[in-house]
Amino acid sequence: MAKKYNSLFDKYSSAAKRRGIEPRSAESIAWFREKLKTLSGRERNRSKLLVDPALEKNIRHYIYGSMYMYFYDPKHKKTLPYYDRFPLVVAVEPTKKGDGFYGINLHYLPPVLRARMLDALLDTTNNKRYNDTTKMKISYSILKSASKLKYFKPCFKQYLNKHIVGAPSKVSATEWEMAVFLPVEQFKKATSSKVWSDSRKMI
Repeated sequence: MAKKYNSLFDKYSSAAKRRGIEPRSAESIAWFREKLKTLSGRERNRSKLLVDPALEKNIRHYIYGSMYMYFYDPKHKKTLPYYDRFPLVVAVEPTKKGDGFYGINLHYLPPVLRARMLDALLDTTNNKRYNDTTKMKISYSILKSASKLKYFKPCFKQYLNKHIVGAPSKVSATEWEMAVFLPVEQFKKATSSKVWSDSRKMI
């Protein structure tokens, strides 16, 4: 009998491990990218994903260089050409007013470019333990100057704390490569194809 998992992350991470795939390797990134295309509608449930046991809840403050997912209702949504209702964001730095933060929303990249961006981001980590101490060492100045990180351009967004709907969840370092390829982006006012086409042009 197939084992039942309470966590979507545990289910697919265990499947990769059974196949002998080394975490955070080129093979692993490629495997998650392809495998997660086949998620069922139930597995794509965003509200359920936010409370997945593998994610950290009850976030008191953001750790810059860490990854988060949450629902978002933009302040200027009426004038934006489009926006992501369910961002997957690497927090980069706080706003000057302290009312939010700037971050890289990886959903603005098509999966093939997410793979490249993830690979570049993993090269910046402060350690290779991939636990609660691991974070990406990035800033806006670093993003602008590093050619390998050029994919950040269409993804760099400002998020205001008051417009985050409900509670955010923190994605642990062990789950980054899976989270990046989950097909849960929720673009409003444009299709994913339109957003990704615009992002390619910007890069």
